[in-house]
Amino acid sequence: MLGRVPYRYLVAAAFVVALFMDVLDATIVNVALPTLGREMRVGNDTLEWVVTGYLLSLAVLIPASGWIGDRFGTRRTFLFALGVFLVGSACCGLAWDAGSLIAFRILQGVGGGMLTPVGTAMVVRAFPAEERARASALIGVPAVLAPVVGPLLGGWLIDSVGWRWIFFINLPVGLAGAVFAALVLREHVEQKPGRFDPAGFVTAGLGLALVLYSLSRVPTEGWGSAAVLGCGLAGLACVVALIVLERRRLEPMLDLRLFEDALFSTTNVTHVLATSGLVGMLFLLQLYLQQLRGLSAFESGLTSVPQALGLVCMIPVASVLFPRFGARPLVTFGMAGTTLTAALLVLVDVSTDLWWLRLILFGRGLAFGLVLLPLQTAAFARVSSSATGRASALFNTGRHVAASLGVATLSSVLASSGGLLGFHAAFAVGAVLGLLGTLSAARLFRVGATA
Repeated sequence: MLGRVPYRYLVAAAFVVALFMDVLDATIVNVALPTLGREMRVGNDTLEWVVTGYLLSLAVLIPASGWIGDRFGTRRTFLFALGVFLVGSACCGLAWDAGSLIAFRILQGVGGGMLTPVGTAMVVRAFPAEERARASALIGVPAVLAPVVGPLLGGWLIDSVGWRWIFFINLPVGLAGAVFAALVLREHVEQKPGRFDPAGFVTAGLGLALVLYSLSRVPTEGWGSAAVLGCGLAGLACVVALIVLERRRLEPMLDLRLFEDALFSTTNVTHVLATSGLVGMLFLLQLYLQQLRGLSAFESGLTSVPQALGLVCMIPVASVLFPRFGARPLVTFGMAGTTLTAALLVLVDVSTDLWWLRLILFGRGLAFGLVLLPLQTAAFARVSSSATGRASALFNTGRHVAASLGVATLSSVLASSGGLLGFHAAFAVGAVLGLLGTLSAARLFRVGATA
């Protein structure tokens, strides 16, 4: 029966399962942190490494993922990454103390760091240019739903069967996805992947890890702490060294020359601003609903569902509009919508009707539905097949940095004032991110899926 399904849709299905599981895992763990702290008798400083350890191992592998897939084959790399992620999940569920859990989360991150970039490259190569908007629609839905489902599922599992099942839940889904991927995926190996670039691997992995670690410390220590400044500056120094080294190599691990294309660079800048606003505001809303309004994690997750529904409703519409109008009008209008909805959130207080809040979030989801699909499609519109793996590594690196930057920025604004005033200030900064994204989107070329 699978033989009747076009290969491109089989690739998208294999990637969707892995992507949903990867993103879900990143969000579901946050719900379990208080429970883990009580049961393992550790403080917040130790618990943070359950999240940070995963994040840092992602940082090391994501920049190298494009070359690894090109060199060893995307099918082989994807299945290996999925296998490592599942082994890490099983070990996390069997962890006996905080130290072992952190170590196994790092192992999980090794798999997660390769899954998304390699999977994205497979999907982009499988779909012809005129159908990439449809491909982005297929893989965009799980990435949007997982952060909403995570708190709901995590809260239910912890209350019903215990925290270990937030990791064990990956196993049946992941094993089914691995079997499916092994059956349907074809191998793709680039003829000239280039040699391994140790200098690029070290400077990229170390630089990104230091930058992400620095950003992860901002919510608790502030921008002026020694750890934030020291690690941040060291990370930026590694990034500068990376740029100098990679531009001199004929076959770099991270092909930074891709940014010389105005379309690729502009879509990536806009994507960073959009992702910063999306993830940062999601983080902020959970704090507002739970700390200020007194909702449980499950109740706050339910309140956030309309944003995911708006995205799901708009993504198919955007896939139809994109070939006709191109990226610029859709993304510009969508980013303007995210700016407006963030500004409306500045007006909420502790007595605001939750249905009004849900309506704002639904509108915010509709706006982001016009942004994310066209950006991903336009980013790869002029990238050759041979460069797709490296372009995917760069695109996903930007996404992870943007997510950390959004959380760090808005949480630091919140901490500077505190209370309702702090939330208002942070929501206002979210509106500024939306405005900057709108200005960046206005610079996009008129590129559609057929370009």
